[in-house]
Amino acid sequence: MHPPSPAATAMDFSQNSLFGYMEDLQELTIIERPVRRSLKTPEEIERLTVDEDLSDIERAVYLLSAGQDIQGTSVIANLPFLMRQNPAETLRRVLPKVRVHEDAHLFTQRVWISLCLSRGCGSVEEKQELEALHVAGVEMQLTAAVSFLTILQDESVSVHTYAHSFLQVILLHLEHRDAGVSNAWLETLLSVIDVLPKDTLRHEILNPLVSKAQLSQTVQSRLVSCKILGKLTNKFDALAIKREILPLVKSLCQDVEYEVRSCMCRQLENIAQGIGTELTKSVVLPELIELSRDEGSSVRLAAFETLVNLLDIFDTDDRSQTILPVVKSFCEKSFKADESILISLSFHLGKLCHGLYGIFTPDQHLRFLEFYKKLCTLGLQQENGHNENQIPPQILEQEKKYISVRKNCAYNFPAMIVFVDPKNFHMELYSTFFCLCHDPEVPVRYTIAICFYEVSKLLNSGVYLIHKELITLLQDESLEVLDALIDHLPEILELMSTGGESSVQENKLSSLPDLVPALTAAEQRAAASLKWRTHEKLLQKYACLPQVISSDQIYYRFLQRMFTIMMTNNVLPVQKAASRTLCIFLRYNRKQEQRHEVIQKLIEQLGQGKSYWNRLRFLDTCEFIIEIFSKSFFCKYFFLPAIELTHDPVANVRMKLCYLLPKVKSTLKIPADKHLLQQLEMCVRKLLCQEKDKDVLAIVKRTVLELDRMEMSMDAEQLEKEKQQNDGRPMSEKTFEKKRRDSKTPTSLPKSIPISVPGSSSATPSTSKEIKKSKLIRSQSFNNQAFHAKYGNLDKCTTSKSSTAAYTPSVSGLSKTSMISLTDDSFRTRNTSSAPSSFSSNTSLPSTSRGTGNSVDPKSSGSKDTQPRKATLKSRKSNP
Repeated sequence: MHPPSPAATAMDFSQNSLFGYMEDLQELTIIERPVRRSLKTPEEIERLTVDEDLSDIERAVYLLSAGQDIQGTSVIANLPFLMRQNPAETLRRVLPKVRVHEDAHLFTQRVWISLCLSRGCGSVEEKQELEALHVAGVEMQLTAAVSFLTILQDESVSVHTYAHSFLQVILLHLEHRDAGVSNAWLETLLSVIDVLPKDTLRHEILNPLVSKAQLSQTVQSRLVSCKILGKLTNKFDALAIKREILPLVKSLCQDVEYEVRSCMCRQLENIAQGIGTELTKSVVLPELIELSRDEGSSVRLAAFETLVNLLDIFDTDDRSQTILPVVKSFCEKSFKADESILISLSFHLGKLCHGLYGIFTPDQHLRFLEFYKKLCTLGLQQENGHNENQIPPQILEQEKKYISVRKNCAYNFPAMIVFVDPKNFHMELYSTFFCLCHDPEVPVRYTIAICFYEVSKLLNSGVYLIHKELITLLQDESLEVLDALIDHLPEILELMSTGGESSVQENKLSSLPDLVPALTAAEQRAAASLKWRTHEKLLQKYACLPQVISSDQIYYRFLQRMFTIMMTNNVLPVQKAASRTLCIFLRYNRKQEQRHEVIQKLIEQLGQGKSYWNRLRFLDTCEFIIEIFSKSFFCKYFFLPAIELTHDPVANVRMKLCYLLPKVKSTLKIPADKHLLQQLEMCVRKLLCQEKDKDVLAIVKRTVLELDRMEMSMDAEQLEKEKQQNDGRPMSEKTFEKKRRDSKTPTSLPKSIPISVPGSSSATPSTSKEIKKSKLIRSQSFNNQAFHAKYGNLDKCTTSKSSTAAYTPSVSGLSKTSMISLTDDSFRTRNTSSAPSSFSSNTSLPSTSRGTGNSVDPKSSGSKDTQPRKATLKSRKSNP
């Protein structure tokens, strides 16, 4: 045979490709058909269209009468809103249309008979009301149940009105054939029972239960009766319960159906709380003992769980002579019965140990402890040798139950420590704790990680025994386990560092060398995953590290990592968490060289970074520094780099800085920080004059108002010192300076507004009143929408000296204590200040600490003439 020619091969390939393409198109056509069919036809759209002029009530009545099911369901879901808006009309017109039932006329007749029997009446209005019932689906039934419950919770109508209008509808749907619908209506009824008066409960609910709980009724009816009886016991006194409710309870406990017996058994706890101790011992306890021997496993399980929950009610004799034998028998038979019994038993072990504490003999105590240890390793000893894909379904289901048992044992581990006494932990329970921490299943390790803090507290001085298990859980491969552990990581590390003794002074974890590598590895694992919330939480919890490890370890193992996260991570909450934790690390670092290096990195790599994203994070860091550090620290190192961002080319950065400015101003103290206040005001003035982005400009104007309303912190000591200096000056010099200030007062301002320098000795009480009056005038001008009229020349502020002079004192009113004019003092301070106008990474760290030489000296200000001021102002105008 000859091989096929290239042409034939190409033809076959093209045909195959074509056929394949056609088959794909056919498949796509089949897929798209349902989409086409789901589109509404014009007729359907017409039927769904409603007149927009109808009111809410009229629209609801129309949709319930002539609309489709989905529209009716929407109206029912909106029923609570209608009740809040117009309860009278909703009850009169909408509610009769909302009445829902299962199947047309048969159920309508049943409703009619039940209503007539309960009310003893059959008026024409009620008959018409019932004939308006619509056939409702499951979705509408569930929606109605939720809406009725919401109306009750909103208290839109009185309890009497609610009972008259809604209670019968709820009662009539408790036996719906759909279990979900029936449970929804039952939950609504149980909530209604809490608010109904006794007379209504007796006549509308309790009396009908006598017939509903009979064997002649359906199983579902008797199950509903059990739950209602359990709820009613909290509404009646013990005598009424004994006479009217307990006979029904006994009858249902002896029901022929195990489901009913089990359901009634679980309600005995509520009944016992309603009838008191004596009736519980004489009536409820015998029923529980009998039900604990029931042939049905679910009934025995319900009896056991109810006994455990009622242990606190019974006295010591009842516990030791009646309950303990039942518990002992239940534990002995649990391994031979269904594993679901083991799940329940393991879950209630902690409460059982607490309730029977002190009753066990030493032999019983040891046997019960061994039983718990056996449950902790249940399923781990079995080596089936099957491949995971070849495990039979029944074996797989059994292993899931064993995992649940071990998980419940981990949940009850703190209670077992109390049971054996923490002093005996190492000998009795350490090996079990080790197994739970190394369990192959994540749910078990997750649960023991949650309990780790409780275990640490109970061990107290013996907490060193579980150091290795802490490292194991920190290094766990599952982030769920790590997330559970770090919830209480600061408290755990504190206990570890102090050895459980709060009086211990040395709190560094020198005895746990593996802690730092485990913490760094945990952070790297969290960072490499997609679970950024776990990463954020871990970084937040790392803020406790200065309390437990040395500053050198933090500096060399964690600080640089925080920088890396801030600059490279793509999740904003994670970056902020790293920034705040870094600030806390810096706060507790006492080595000046390391501190200066961190500060310089923050300014150079973030504040002056090439990426605007880094500059935004620098502002976040400034906010954390204001929160964590002293005001002087921020002013000394971060004030100038922060306000330099007013020149940032990115609008978002300038906008974020504007939001931060009130907090920045709150760090200043007058008069020590006058020069910084002037720098701040100059930056705000420049933003007002030069900002082109409308969003930023709007925020700047709002910020100006906020800054103007702020109260400035006053340094009383510095004020007193300057006052003493001013008092020591010659009278002629004071008079000359007063004339100089008066001569520079702008003519555009009212004469009643003084222009003063902060901290001057001329701040008399009358002057203070004038200052307050001037601030009131400014605030009123802002509130009267005169902002643009007052500052209408902001965009032209560089065109003439007169406009600048007229504007300057008003904007300088940002300070609540004074109004700073653009005199030679402010310009000289800016020109001679040691702080550079643009922060450079090549210079040393900025130092704007208080009390330095850059503040305005009142002594020197009076000896200067006015000519240099004019020149300075002119040069300022020519070079904006």
